[in-house]
Amino acid sequence: MAWNPSPEVQVARDVAIKIGSISNTKVRQVVIIYITESDQLGTISYGKDVRECADAKKLSNKLHERTMAHFS
Repeated sequence: MAWNPSPEVQVARDVAIKIGSISNTKVRQVVIIYITESDQLGTISYGKDVRECADAKKLSNKLHERTMAHFS
């Protein structure tokens, strides 16, 4: 897996680990959508390996587009 050291991706990695420990299964992908107090939309994606990461990024991009359209 290509390592991404950004703090945002670390949050998504932490979510994958936490969900995995709760559900007793390995989490392949995580996509997080957030909206800031200044109404900025953000997305974060994580995948357990290069392929999963690429798929999560595609999903994240689609969700970002759809969310922007929803609030437009």
